[in-house]
Amino acid sequence: MVRERFMSPHLERLQQGRRWWTAEVVLRGIGLLLLASCYRLALFTHRVVALPHHATPGDFALCLGIIASLTCGLALSLFGPRLLAEVPLSALNAPYWKDR
Repeated sequence: MVRERFMSPHLERLQQGRRWWTAEVVLRGIGLLLLASCYRLALFTHRVVALPHHATPGDFALCLGIIASLTCGLALSLFGPRLLAEVPLSALNAPYWKDR
């Protein structure tokens, strides 16, 4: 209950697209950390894959980690809190259950 009262004004502020410097710094910092971890993970994967061996599920998991950290890191560092902003939909794109 207390958490809802604390978080609701902040989430409303982010959904409305108003600037909030703390969210900008934190989310973009997390994005940069994810990009740095993507780089380190890519270097490690390159060392592992460069050795002659058959591909294992662990190799694929490493590559999946690279892709996930790269996409999340780019999204957070480029857009920051704008990822949480509400996007208005036109009447043509409204879900079908709203008419019923």
